[in-house]
Amino acid sequence: MLVIGLNGSPNKDGNTAYLVNLALETAHREGAETELVHVEEILASQKYPYCRACASPCPGSCYRGTALETTYRRLAEASAVIAGSPVYFGTVSGQLKGFWDKTRKLRAAMALLNTVGAAVTVGASRFGGQETVLHAIYDMMLVHGMILVGDGHHTADCGHLGACAHRPAAGDRDALQRVQVLARRVVEVARVTAPLKRGKPFII
Repeated sequence: MLVIGLNGSPNKDGNTAYLVNLALETAHREGAETELVHVEEILASQKYPYCRACASPCPGSCYRGTALETTYRRLAEASAVIAGSPVYFGTVSGQLKGFWDKTRKLRAAMALLNTVGAAVTVGASRFGGQETVLHAIYDMMLVHGMILVGDGHHTADCGHLGACAHRPAAGDRDALQRVQVLARRVVEVARVTAPLKRGKPFII
């Protein structure tokens, strides 16, 4: 089982990365292989870091032979994806949106259909738009037909929408607990839904 974490923040060592790393560490303890992707770093391989809708259906030509193509192949292989973003003006970062907008070819191949999806976020204030960020991430995942889970688990409680933190994330004890509960749920659900992943091969 492969669980990929997406750090949608431009900061490799910031609050969002901290939460995504904690989720991956927990997933690894639950028996999963894990991989962290810094979205900003991957987008640096692109001439344009956003989708220009150059053709329909998407040929994937803009990222052929780049680090983004390699990352998308890994996403197609993953059992679960945990996406993280800071709150930027009440929604996801431009980096995460740009990364996701370019996944049109993955969608055509149904490569993420029935992949388990979850989200974590951090804001500058306690009620700073975290839930709208979670909704935005879930909307993007639903368009791929992913299976969404929140931060609930039989060892804790039914949970809420996902793991939300108030920066500094490392000092938000409640958020750190919810991230770990979320990651356990991700692995548990990915394990039992693995037979449902039957997307077409993701070929460039």
